Amino acid sequence: MTASQAATPQRLNAEDFSPAILRLFDRYVHGDASRREFLEAAQRLLGSSAAAAATLAALSPRFASAQQVKPDDARLRTRWLSIDSPSGNGTVRGLLAAPAQARGPLPTVLVVHENRGLNPHIEDIARRLALEGFLAYAPDALHSLGGYPGDEDKARELFPKLDPAKVRADFVAAALALKGLSESNGRLGVVGFCFGGSISNYLATQLPALRAAVPFYGSQPPVEDVPRIKAELLIHYAGQDERINAGWPRYEAALKAAGVRYEAHVYEGTQHGFNNDTTPRFDPKAAELAWSRTLAFFRSRLG
Repeated sequence: MTASQAATPQRLNAEDFSPAILRLFDRYVHGDASRREFLEAAQRLLGSSAAAAATLAALSPRFASAQQVKPDDARLRTRWLSIDSPSGNGTVRGLLAAPAQARGPLPTVLVVHENRGLNPHIEDIARRLALEGFLAYAPDALHSLGGYPGDEDKARELFPKLDPAKVRADFVAAALALKGLSESNGRLGVVGFCFGGSISNYLATQLPALRAAVPFYGSQPPVEDVPRIKAELLIHYAGQDERINAGWPRYEAALKAAGVRYEAHVYEGTQHGFNNDTTPRFDPKAAELAWSRTLAFFRSRLG
């Protein structure tokens, strides 16, 4: 990305940014670089503080422009569902979405957000699933800290304050509560992105009743836990995501050794986060293919 491009507000693609900027942004997104560190490093790469600030703005999510399903869409019925937290966090709270004209119990999908909490994009993902005929529940891991704060930088600052063990316990509880709802047909799946992808992998090792797990570019579980997986897996990886992909060979070997049914796809040329249509790392072609595979997978495994 050039300084002149950075100074112009527009919808950009990953190709508009240098590999160095994209690697730096990945470090920033995952908490390995502060906002200040990102801006200082970007300034050295781009030549000015203005270009660095504009680049960060260009790479940041634009929720409104990417929204596919409005919160008040008449085709849906949505509500906020709270359940008791087993970890001492009080309650787990999330968005529950279902088709308005549903007849009978529905196949259920737990939706797990990225490392920013339940932001508007993940709420939209839950509504998209509901339009496809699923009962979708998207909990907010940040609820114990006041919930998603409405600002990505503030959410980024909050996320490291969570207790990982308690968060995992809360997602287990959320999955079981979703499966037990009267609207559910009892067949449970999970889809997650980035942090949510790692939680999807984790839940597959913890929930024998889980039928289908779809981690998008998520870190892998300990290989010693893989034999406990009973669910079928549909795994999506970005081609240019060395940090996450480094763990795939050991995970695949463990899956094969344990006889776990899985299907894995690497989308060449894509960046971590390629399915997130609110940012320039979004790859429309890869995202469309991955999402169509995800829907078909859930339909065949969940009914």
